[in-house]
Amino acid sequence: MPTKEEWQNAFAARHGEKLQKVFSSSVVAVCGLGGLGSNIATALARAGIGMLILIDFDSVDLSNLHRQQYKASQIGKYKTDAIVENLCEINPYIRTEAHTIRLTEENALTLLSQADVICEAFDNPQAKAMLCNLVLEKLPQKFYVAASGMAGTDSPNLIKTKRVSKRFYLCGDGVNGVGESDGLFASRVMLCAAHQAHTVLRVLAEEYEV
Repeated sequence: MPTKEEWQNAFAARHGEKLQKVFSSSVVAVCGLGGLGSNIATALARAGIGMLILIDFDSVDLSNLHRQQYKASQIGKYKTDAIVENLCEINPYIRTEAHTIRLTEENALTLLSQADVICEAFDNPQAKAMLCNLVLEKLPQKFYVAASGMAGTDSPNLIKTKRVSKRFYLCGDGVNGVGESDGLFASRVMLCAAHQAHTVLRVLAEEYEV
């Protein structure tokens, strides 16, 4: 096993020492650990983000395995426990704060207070709207990266990132929601998750335009 110093040096060699220090000192919240969230968290762990706040109330199910970053051996585990297990295999020095809980208006401010960037990765439209409204109204100093539209078999080139406002980014095709198309496919869901993860990295690097 490499030492922590060797690990950090390896990241710095890839990204540059200055940028890696920024990543290593940053805190990112991932709200929802399904197809979007589990892939976002995996990408950020591979980029050397210092701390991830991971929030989900659900357990790994057989139906999740075609698009989410879990294994058959993890069926039945809480997604928070399973993703932490997987992330620590990728990056053993990452810090995680996992909350096996449903994110609500009542607990969100407390759970998200440390985050520099908040990623919305929900399937449920009501949960998406709740978090968006809460962050924009009560946490306007945070950067917010959300998703809308990644289902179906439409062209991958339709998935884009838009800068909605100064601190609000929206990734996806804006059309194909869950239940409105031909289902969810790992390739398209992962592409949207990659847009979200890369937007986080660009924000932390102070590259704000899309």
